[in-house]
Amino acid sequence: QARIQIITVIGLLEVWDEYGGGNDNPHYMKGRQPGKYPSFAQFRDTVHFVFDLYDPFNFNKKMSEEKKAERLLMEVNNGRLAMIG
Repeated sequence: QARIQIITVIGLLEVWDEYGGGNDNPHYMKGRQPGKYPSFAQFRDTVHFVFDLYDPFNFNKKMSEEKKAERLLMEVNNGRLAMIG
């Protein structure tokens, strides 16, 4: 039962990504930046409230571009270390 729920949620997230979040966002194979998941803003306005996957509480909204670049580099390096084992 739980396995079906997990597969269903992942499938719905994939469909949302494939259609660009219901907006005029291009597909990631046609120009959108890979890894930039579309917002749930349109779904939130028309159906019911759902948090966005990245920064759901807007903590990073006021962050400077330098700080964002620094944290991105930290995240990439952390991912590389995790792949090493």
